[in-house]
Amino acid sequence: MPCGEDWLSQPLGIVQGFFAQNGVNSDWEKKVIEYFKEKLKENNAPKWVPSLNEVPLHYLKPNSFVKFRCMIQDMFDPEFYMGVYETVNRNTKTRVLHFGKYRDVAECGPQQEVDVNSPRTTTLERQTFYCVPVPGESTWVKEAYVNANQARVSPSTSYTPSRHKRSYEDDEDMDLQPNKQKDQHAGARQAGSVGGLQWCGEPKRLETEASTGQQLNSLNLSSPFDLNFPLPGENGPACLVKVYEDWDCFKVNDILELYGILSVDPVLSILNNDERDASSLLDPMECTDTAEEQRVHSPPASLVPRIHVVLAQKLQHINPLLPACLNKEESKTCKFVSGFMSELSPVRAELLGFLTHALLGDSLAAEYLILHLISTVYTRRDVLPLGKFTVNLSGCPRNSTFTEHLYRIIQHLVPASFRLQMTLENMNHLKFIPHKDYTANRLVSGLLQLPSNTSLVIDETLLEQGQLDTPGVHNVAALSNLITWQKVDYDFSYHQMEFPCNINVLITSEGRSLLPADCQIHLQPQLIPPNMEEYMNSLLSTVLPSVLNKFRIYLTLLRFLDYSISDEITKAVEDDFVEMRKNDPQSITADDLHQLLIVARFLSLSAGQTTLSRERWLRAKQLESLRRTRLQQQKCVNGNEL
Repeated sequence: MPCGEDWLSQPLGIVQGFFAQNGVNSDWEKKVIEYFKEKLKENNAPKWVPSLNEVPLHYLKPNSFVKFRCMIQDMFDPEFYMGVYETVNRNTKTRVLHFGKYRDVAECGPQQEVDVNSPRTTTLERQTFYCVPVPGESTWVKEAYVNANQARVSPSTSYTPSRHKRSYEDDEDMDLQPNKQKDQHAGARQAGSVGGLQWCGEPKRLETEASTGQQLNSLNLSSPFDLNFPLPGENGPACLVKVYEDWDCFKVNDILELYGILSVDPVLSILNNDERDASSLLDPMECTDTAEEQRVHSPPASLVPRIHVVLAQKLQHINPLLPACLNKEESKTCKFVSGFMSELSPVRAELLGFLTHALLGDSLAAEYLILHLISTVYTRRDVLPLGKFTVNLSGCPRNSTFTEHLYRIIQHLVPASFRLQMTLENMNHLKFIPHKDYTANRLVSGLLQLPSNTSLVIDETLLEQGQLDTPGVHNVAALSNLITWQKVDYDFSYHQMEFPCNINVLITSEGRSLLPADCQIHLQPQLIPPNMEEYMNSLLSTVLPSVLNKFRIYLTLLRFLDYSISDEITKAVEDDFVEMRKNDPQSITADDLHQLLIVARFLSLSAGQTTLSRERWLRAKQLESLRRTRLQQQKCVNGNEL
């Protein structure tokens, strides 16, 4: 263990120490943040912090120091809380000053009550994010984070549950506790909710148990609470994240790594139910809205825990095999990065061979797949996203498992991905676009609410004849907008709000795709395996894990390389383009030049070269010529199919 356990198991005690030493008017809050920053620099200390991504919630000790890797799915309105408040002992009249930061529930002893009229009370503001695990995160990423983490759930650790079963006495105590709290602090609770803190009359904490029955009872619902994950089948906790500093620099769909104090106090659920009961005295229409919003914004802590953020970092990527920060300046001096760049050429050659096998012996398609997988939007010129490289892989066998297995290969290479099966039923019934629910005052997620650098594989080989209804037409339009403009227009009922994105889209189809694409490459299999599943499984099993990890580092790292074109090469490219226009004025357009420059860009980066050379420019022209010739041949064979 790199340092004492107190800061992990009892971080509020550390905060209390700084608060007591420095008083109200000093910079005690900055000292708290600096303390935890320094602690996390010691001997791989982050690996000792238990993660909500890996450790079940009921194994984590309430008010312990935790971390969470997540995406901001929604941002709620800022809330007020009691930054500092005063309690009075009913017997001795002794006054004690407390801090409210990093807490949902005010600390009061048995004989204490909160003086809501104290002149020393200060009201502050904090922002609440609704965060979910990173959508589409690959299994290998999850496993790598689990293996790297030193925080193990065992009887000796501070966040092991104290018990799994309650005795009859405990059950009785659980039943009586809410009534005690109601009786003791009925008056203070109303004032406490205004300040963002709930008053708790007893210092004793009730254990949080993630029982489905309890969740449904506390929500007073007949169906499970919707955790609002963008993609179907996602697992992991959703969290209400309370941010105290610099929340303006975060936005919806950002990926964050958070360090903070876990709050799972069941008092939150009890009091929220009481508030709903009280709201029944209000106007019925107002009551409905209030209850629905309350249900969404204050779910049971056993289902949606709270994290009070001490430190938050926006992640550029979620590849656990690379340093977290790959800023251009830092990456130049990073020994790991420079060491990997020196052996880039053999890694590329091996990856090309691997993808050639995955694409049934088609090495040209494998070249374009590499360029696609390292492509990224590097800037926007007006509304045009530069660097996007959507590939349509046509010629895929219809109703075959080929696309499914190709997607599985891609899953093993990229940190986050999703395969959209483009069936009529899915297109007509799935929710692609996030929309604002004004009744619950929340953003309801859709399939296209994805973080940057997600690989989206659209399987068009499953599309059958039939009619798209109105939602289906809107979904196709949403996909087209995503591909063309790298943006998704979220539905806010009275208007649409544009959310820029950076999502790699690969479309597999039999003929030319119905969707727009930057580049179409027609698959020409050199072999047809009798059993596709056995073939792909054997391909994966023959690759050493160490080699697979090199592929994963390669595909993530090259996205962050800088790139430029010298004046000399720019002049040579211009002259070359003029010559090409002379020879074939009908078929060579400005769009073709743009396409050539994109192919040349990613071809250079795929070789670890951050500037365009004459050799790479000629190779880009050669690849494009081969691709175009193949499409022309296919068109001649199949008439107007392409």
